[in-house]
Amino acid sequence: MAVLSAKLASAALAFILVAASLGLIEAREAGIGIGIEIGSRGKPRQREFDYFNLALQWPGTYCQRTRHCCSSNACCRGSNSPSVFTIHGLWPDYNDGTWPACCTRKHFDEKEISTLLDPLEKYWPSLSCGNPSSCHEKHGTCSAPVTGDEYNYFLTTLNVYFKYNVTKVLNEAGYVPSNTEKYPLRGIVSVIQNAFHATPKLACRNGAVEELHICFYKDFKPRDCVVGSSSSSDVLSSSNSCPNYISLPAYASLGAGNAESKLSWVPDDVL
Repeated sequence: MAVLSAKLASAALAFILVAASLGLIEAREAGIGIGIEIGSRGKPRQREFDYFNLALQWPGTYCQRTRHCCSSNACCRGSNSPSVFTIHGLWPDYNDGTWPACCTRKHFDEKEISTLLDPLEKYWPSLSCGNPSSCHEKHGTCSAPVTGDEYNYFLTTLNVYFKYNVTKVLNEAGYVPSNTEKYPLRGIVSVIQNAFHATPKLACRNGAVEELHICFYKDFKPRDCVVGSSSSSDVLSSSNSCPNYISLPAYASLGAGNAESKLSWVPDDVL
């Protein structure tokens, strides 16, 4: 029986891996897997995550790709379009480069965070008109063992975002939005290392900063985003998509003027 159970578990794991490779199990990015274990009865379960990844977006880079406006796209808010790093998500991650997702079937309920909607719409807006994920609270529910319920997840994320204010740190060091200036990648990484005593990870598109990741232990003390590496290789990791000199482009909104409208808040990478 033990041999049979082991074979069944191996078959179940093989099915999960094949399904993931075929896109039947959703991943945060193409080509990256979701961490899964096999339970005592052969059912997949999420293992405990290792750390938090606060993913931030630079609107000036994201919004340059905006060609059409919709009510949920903050790039179309005219003069109220975001001009600071905004939240993409607070993601629980594994040290091996995978992550959990869709840990429960709990549905997102905007009423539970009604008192947080103003800062969420400003600092955690959607920068696209894309469709929401097929599962609700894709990463938020996986944070529940540490952050608790829906309200506390969003409140915790906002508190971490404000405490570790990347935009302020960079601006004070002279790294400000510009459509003409190029900044040294190592300089930006060093400024954040000195401020937070941890190494960030950057992602770029066409030489412009698109995302910046700050990582934390589960007690929300900063840690390096790249596990087991030196500062030089951390910069190299950011260089996978970023050149030695990068930009923080300013963005001129398409000006749809929907900033005043009362709209349901749908955050990126949560629904």
